[in-house]
Amino acid sequence: MKLICVGKLKEAFNRDAFNEYAKRLSKYTKLEVIELNDESINDDSVASINKAVAIESERILSKINDKDYVILLAIKGNMLDSEGLSNKINEVMNQSKPIAFVIGGSYGVDDSVIKRANYQLSFSKLTFPHQLFRVMLLEQIYRSFKIIKKEKYHK
Repeated sequence: MKLICVGKLKEAFNRDAFNEYAKRLSKYTKLEVIELNDESINDDSVASINKAVAIESERILSKINDKDYVILLAIKGNMLDSEGLSNKINEVMNQSKPIAFVIGGSYGVDDSVIKRANYQLSFSKLTFPHQLFRVMLLEQIYRSFKIIKKEKYHK
């Protein structure tokens, strides 16, 4: 399983929480975390933002293999509860496909990443900081494995 994200975890409390869930998750699966540089934007013009998104999207695509089942985190994606996410992960694993979760940059991803995605997942219509969201995603992946294995975990 891989997690491809634009940007790095900067705050220690986010890194600590992320590392804790990564450690817990290691009981169930090998996790590869790929942190890509976010592209700096000189001004807030549409052209500058689109250029940055295109560069970040190329970086994302370069880390995706042909066999990967890509789950793109997107505001307009499908909303699942924890059981639904565990079912999705289990379904893909039963097909022996490696899963690649993708978290784009602050301005999202371009159409090339959207077209490559096999599934788009949304946690909420709310906007979350990317660093905090990464922790939330890993916790939900960990929770999914606990559900798949029928192990107890707090609700």
